[in-house]
Amino acid sequence: QVQYVESGGRSVKSGESLTLSCAASGFSIDNYAMTWYRQPPGKEREIVAVMSPAGDNVVYRDTVKGRFIMSRDSAKNTVYLQMNSLNPEDTALYYCKAAWPESDIRANIWGQGTRVTVSS
Repeated sequence: QVQYVESGGRSVKSGESLTLSCAASGFSIDNYAMTWYRQPPGKEREIVAVMSPAGDNVVYRDTVKGRFIMSRDSAKNTVYLQMNSLNPEDTALYYCKAAWPESDIRANIWGQGTRVTVSS
């Protein structure tokens, strides 16, 4: 059974750093592209970063380039999101998910997310 457990979110001040974790189970993160998403208050969910299955390439949304770093620990089946120089626009509920085919029922499974609040 596919499951994601996101953690590490908390309230911080502008300029501070935070590292989020996402422990996946029910599949191997080495076999799928992994994505960090976020949903700011009152807005649509957006992609933050996508890591290739091989783990050798990460694509970031423009607003986090140079500040966020996505990584993984295959032995722990966990992906991370190191967030530096945080600003209030980074306030959101953060999720991770594997890139399942759209026809795969597992594509509908999400974790509970972890909340990040950045105050100025």
